[in-house]
Amino acid sequence: MRLNTLKPAEGARTERTRVGRGIGSGLGKTAGRGHKGSFARAGKGKIKAKFEGGQMPLIKRLPKVGFRSRMKDDTAQVLLYQLDKLAAGEIDFAALRAAKLVPSTAKRAKVVKKGELTKAFVLKGLLATAGAKAAIEAAGGSVQE
Repeated sequence: MRLNTLKPAEGARTERTRVGRGIGSGLGKTAGRGHKGSFARAGKGKIKAKFEGGQMPLIKRLPKVGFRSRMKDDTAQVLLYQLDKLAAGEIDFAALRAAKLVPSTAKRAKVVKKGELTKAFVLKGLLATAGAKAAIEAAGGSVQE
């Protein structure tokens, strides 16, 4: 076998169908596009997936459920066991950012109860869930919002 003798498998590559080449070809006149309508015209054959011919689309007929917070992306979650790795004392947003527990895109942080807390912390200017507040206060700390 040599590189100059390589060929694709038989039937793998077919020539494209040439349409609009006269009545004898079977694909003349309308060239397989039918009569009139958007699909018969050049560049107009695309219909959006949600379009239902003018009928109210399913996406608009169904009820909308739930709520998506716009602040979700601005708020970073900090877990209790992550706080436990820091030195005891006052913790604010700047301290969390310095410890790289909060990404640079976050504008606020919320402490979530996950894991155990053994040191006493004073949280300043941070949000905390009810369970996290209880765990911090049980460890001898406090939350100042």
